[in-house]
Amino acid sequence: MNLGNLIRNYGEAVAMILFGIGFSNLLLQKNLIKKIIGLNIMDTATYLFLAMKGYIDGRKAPVVVDGVQSVEAYVNPIPSGLVLTGIVVSVSVTALMLSLTIRLYRRYHTLDLDEITTRREELYPFEQKRVN
Repeated sequence: MNLGNLIRNYGEAVAMILFGIGFSNLLLQKNLIKKIIGLNIMDTATYLFLAMKGYIDGRKAPVVVDGVQSVEAYVNPIPSGLVLTGIVVSVSVTALMLSLTIRLYRRYHTLDLDEITTRREELYPFEQKRVN
């Protein structure tokens, strides 16, 4: 692998590392709050990747100033719009997940996913399990 490409694309490499950290956190942790943090790390890595892909060195924001209307003078505004929209959705999803986590804690008095499953089976022993 060429080290020059890695140095030139350091933002994408950092985004991939962050995504891996978030994904492994999401898979390996049993605490619901830690899972939510892992999902937020994955979201942040995705936004960093999109921002790095949308940036072109030497170009300006797509606001026409001084009469310059050439497409080559500006960056593409779509990745920036996607990042902003994604951040808004991510904040909403995080708020929903945290509110559901609070409800689960009030009912089962733990944030451990395995404990919640065990206590749910203890509280509702006659609930039949569906087999598809």
